[in-house]
Amino acid sequence: MESNPRWLLFLILISLTFAGLVLHHGVLAETVKPNEAKQLRDEVRGMFYHAFDGYMNNAFPLDELRPLSCQGEDTLGGYALTLIDSLDTLALLGDRESFTSSVLWIGKNLQFNINKTVSVFETTIRVLGGLLSAHLIASDYATGMRIPSYNNELLVLAEDLTRRMLPAFDTPTGIPFGSVNLMYGVDKHESKITSTAGGGTLSLEFGVLSRLTNDPVFEQVAKNAVRGLWARRSNLDLVGAHINVFTGEWTQKDAGIGTSIDSFYEYLLKAYILFGDEEYLYIFQEAYRSAMQHLHKDPWYVEVNMDSAAIVWPVFNSLQAFWPGLQVLAGDVDPAIRTHTAFFSVWKRYGFTPEGFNLATLSVQYGQKSYPLRPELIESTYWLYKATRDPRYLDAGRDFVASLQYGAKCPCGYCHITDVELHKQEDHMESFFLAETVKYLWLLFDLAVDSDNLVDNGPYKYIFSTEGHLLPLTPQISLAREHCSYLGGYCSSNSTKREQEVLEEESSNDARSNIYPYHESFPVTGLIKGICPGLTHAQKYGLSYALPEKTDREDVNQAKPVTTSSSVVLISNTVEKKPQVDEEGFSSQSEPIMTISGGSSSNDQTSQELTLLESETDDRRLYSS
Repeated sequence: MESNPRWLLFLILISLTFAGLVLHHGVLAETVKPNEAKQLRDEVRGMFYHAFDGYMNNAFPLDELRPLSCQGEDTLGGYALTLIDSLDTLALLGDRESFTSSVLWIGKNLQFNINKTVSVFETTIRVLGGLLSAHLIASDYATGMRIPSYNNELLVLAEDLTRRMLPAFDTPTGIPFGSVNLMYGVDKHESKITSTAGGGTLSLEFGVLSRLTNDPVFEQVAKNAVRGLWARRSNLDLVGAHINVFTGEWTQKDAGIGTSIDSFYEYLLKAYILFGDEEYLYIFQEAYRSAMQHLHKDPWYVEVNMDSAAIVWPVFNSLQAFWPGLQVLAGDVDPAIRTHTAFFSVWKRYGFTPEGFNLATLSVQYGQKSYPLRPELIESTYWLYKATRDPRYLDAGRDFVASLQYGAKCPCGYCHITDVELHKQEDHMESFFLAETVKYLWLLFDLAVDSDNLVDNGPYKYIFSTEGHLLPLTPQISLAREHCSYLGGYCSSNSTKREQEVLEEESSNDARSNIYPYHESFPVTGLIKGICPGLTHAQKYGLSYALPEKTDREDVNQAKPVTTSSSVVLISNTVEKKPQVDEEGFSSQSEPIMTISGGSSSNDQTSQELTLLESETDDRRLYSS
C-alpha cells in the first residue's frame, strides 16, 4: 500500500507536539503531600464560597454572575440558574443550612410557565439535572441531608419543566429541536438543525425522571433521539456534528469527540451503568471502537469526515478533555493516561486550556483563545487519580488551583479568560463553574485525604451527569426494569403477547403464563417485560445495528437489515484489596474498574445475532399534548 507523505508528516507533527510539550514542562515542584492535599481541599472549598456568595449577594435570582462588575444577568431562562446548578455541590460540601434554604426557596418561588425560548440541551443538563439531583438528596434519609419539610417540590418542578420541553421531540426523526418555548412550544421559525450532543445527551435526566414519576414517556423520547442519531451513522460507525431533525441528513459531517458531539459518547456508557440498559452499551461499544480506530492519533484526537475518515481538523479542543475520564469509567486506562498527559501539557504551557490548540502549528487556534472555566480536564484528572492513586494527578490539581486563583479570580467570583496567552479576563461566570469545576477539584483532594463525602463514602454509587450532577444507583432508578433493555421492543409485532392476550389465556387455562406481558409501566421489579417467545441468548445479548447501504430516509422501513459481527465482553474487577498506605500517607488502593471490551464471535454466534434496523415509525410522537 502506497504511503501518503502528508499523512506521515501529520503523524510526525503529532509525536513532536506531544514530546515537545511534555519535555518543555518537566516536574518543577515537589509532589503534593497529605497535609498539602488537605490545605488544597480547604482552599477549593473557599473558592466555591467566594463564587457562590458572590452570586447570592450580587446576582441572585438572576441566572448568572458577572464577577468583575458584581452584577447579575439572565442567560438561559431567568430562573436562578446558578443556584439550581449549585445545589448538589452544597450538599456534597455538607452545607446543610445553605442546601436546605436553597431547596425550600426554589420549591416555593420557581415556576416554568414563562414565555422563554430555551436550549433543550442546556436546560436539561443544568436545570433538570440540578433539580433531580437535589430532590434525590433532600428526600432520602440515607444521604444525611434530608430536609424534613421537603415534600417533593423539586420533582414536581422537574416534571413540569420536562413536559414543557416535550414538543421539541415532535420531529420525523425523533431527534429534538435545539430550542423550545416553555409556554408555547416550538416556534414555526425554529431552526431544524441541531447538534449530536444536543440531541443525544438527554437520556440520564429524562430516564431518571421517568423512574421517579412512573411515566415512561420521558425516557422513551430521549432514547428515540439516541436511536435516531445512531441509525444515521456512517458506514464507519461515526456520527457527524450537526443534523437536520426533519430530514435526518447531516449538515456538518465532521466526526470527533469534542465540540457538538462529546457528551453523546458519554451518555451512552453512563446510561448503561445507571439503568442497566444493554442497548446503550452496544451502541457505545461500536461507537467507541470506531472513535479509537479513526479519531485517535495517539495520544491526541482529531476530527475527520464521518464517511471517509479523512482528517479535516487537526485541533485539540478543550471539550475533548472529558475523554480520559470516560475511558477510566470504561476500563481503558492506559490510553487515558497518555491522552491526559498530552492535554495537561497544553494547560501547563498557557496556564489554561484554550478552546482550540492546533496540532500542526503548535499554537492556539485562531478565534479559539478563550477559557470559559471549563471542568473537563479537571474531571478526567479526578477519575484518573481515583483509578490509579498516582500522585501526579494531585500535582496537576495543584496547578489547576494556582491558575484559577491567580489568573481567573475576580472581586465577586471567577472570570472567563478571553485570551489564554494574555490572561485577559471577561465579566462572566458560567453556572457550571460551581456545578462542576470546583466540585471535581474538591473531590480530587478530598479523595487524597479521607474521602469522607457523599460520593466516595456515601450510601450509593453515583454517576455524574455531563453537568456534574449526582445521580445515584438506587433500586428505584437502577433496578426499575431489573436491568432489562426493552427486549419486547426487539420482537416482531406479532411475537410478543400483549397484556390482554395473556390475561385471556390465564383466564381460560386457569394457569400462570410463562411469558410476562410487555407493557410500558415501571413498577415491575421482579418481572422481565417483553420477552419474545424463543428469543435466544445471542439475540438478547449480541445486538448490533446497521443501516442499509443506500440510505433512503423515506423508505428506510423497507430496507433489508445488514448483519454485522459484534459481541460484548464485560470484565468486572471485583476483587477487593485491603487499602495500602504508602510512606507519604496516601492510600494506594485504586477503584475497581469495569472493563468493557469487544470480542469476536464465532460464525455460529454471528448467524444468531439479532440485527436491528432503527427507522422512523408512525408512533414516534410519544407524548400527549
